[in-house]
Amino acid sequence: MNNMTPIVMHHGLFGHANWQFGPLKWMYYRGIDRAVAARGYPVILPGVHPTASVGQRAGELKGMILRRLTEMNCRDERIVILAHSMGGLDARYMLTHLGMAERTAALVTVCTPHRGSPYADWCVKHLGQKLGGLQLMNFLKLNVQGILDVTTEGCRKFNAATPDMPGVKYYSVSAERPNDQMPPFAKHSNEIIRLAEGPNDGLVSMTSAQWGEHLGTWTCDHWLATNRRLVSKAGPSGRIVGYWMEILDRLVKDGALPQAAEKVAGRK
Repeated sequence: MNNMTPIVMHHGLFGHANWQFGPLKWMYYRGIDRAVAARGYPVILPGVHPTASVGQRAGELKGMILRRLTEMNCRDERIVILAHSMGGLDARYMLTHLGMAERTAALVTVCTPHRGSPYADWCVKHLGQKLGGLQLMNFLKLNVQGILDVTTEGCRKFNAATPDMPGVKYYSVSAERPNDQMPPFAKHSNEIIRLAEGPNDGLVSMTSAQWGEHLGTWTCDHWLATNRRLVSKAGPSGRIVGYWMEILDRLVKDGALPQAAEKVAGRK
């Protein structure tokens, strides 16, 4: 194994690690993880509970990272974390509360609801409380604490208890798409968030997604940010991979990553 910095690519709420069943493949970061690996960086793709609390998911994330670092013979390497959506909250919790800050050079969050999502508030109020959805989930013993954790109140408490850690560089990316270019199923959430907080990606507002050094706003919806093009007018999805590669370039510039192996070797 080379001594390049391992890059952890962590999924969000309702997410998963890559899996394959026969000819069927389902990848969370469609083609993005392969592009990162093509640059010469070891890639770790954890899979944690899709709907559990931030604390539980963070604990699972730490365990998976440490196991993979041992398997990859990268025990002494500091990592960089690229996290989408709720995955960014998991990573922040892990760094602050689970002793992983010394092992981490940088955290980049993409479309993460750092200040919560008004749509999560709406879902808890209208589907969870008025229609009894939360009681049903509890009765069925289904862990959906993650939905409560990404409400605006849940994130307010989270932020108060989870300060950034010295020595770790924090970056963020937001995204925005107008309602007429949203997938049909996201038009409702987009409008609710727009009325509460302004421009958003269908689940997270531009304001909520900004944490640490803001690297910019992508013109895409929440799902296209991971190269998953659904029914929308979002345009070609190929450029999304390029956006992620620009993140790597910025980390190299800031010293959080070594120069990509392909560039060291003179390949383009």
